[in-house]
Amino acid sequence: MSKTQIVTGGIADDAVSEEHLDATAITGTTALAETPASTDELLISDGGTLKRIDFSHIYNTPSFGVKLSSNQALTDGTLTKITWDSELWDTDSAFASNKFTVPSGKAGKYYFTTMGYTDGQDDGEHFFLAFYKNGSRIFREVGWTAPSTNTGMRAMASVTLDLSAGDYIEVYGYQNEGSNRDISSDYAQFSGHKLVGV
Repeated sequence: MSKTQIVTGGIADDAVSEEHLDATAITGTTALAETPASTDELLISDGGTLKRIDFSHIYNTPSFGVKLSSNQALTDGTLTKITWDSELWDTDSAFASNKFTVPSGKAGKYYFTTMGYTDGQDDGEHFFLAFYKNGSRIFREVGWTAPSTNTGMRAMASVTLDLSAGDYIEVYGYQNEGSNRDISSDYAQFSGHKLVGV
């Protein structure tokens, strides 16, 4: 392919269009063979104005996952805060002191899910997990009721929330077996991430 010298003064406005842009401008360059870094950039048209955008804006982040490293006792008949002490991942260092806090500039809709297991519940007793926002209970899964004596019960809950910077989310557990019962570290997890495009 012959090369054409650019005229003095540069390329005229609107001179580069789909008619004049060869496909080799894309296919001839090195392919990115891994997930783009958060600081990698794309070129987009924002209302007709070309702008660059960091890839971080289209990630489902902040994102985190935590679990218990050992069993935790749930006080009988009382909502007990789960003390998540083992991080699986935390993209924005937004999980600390047993809660996720929305970082500055990261307001939006978030999806959270949690699960847990306890045993020794008897007929008619309950076990559930509850989400708290900024210290107040906002959501719980329909409480499980033990069908027989010494029953092990799992609970799972999920919720989508519209959050502002500084809002924080915690998880509490409840059981009423008549004495303290453990939530098992083998099944206890809590995770969440920011939703994109909603």
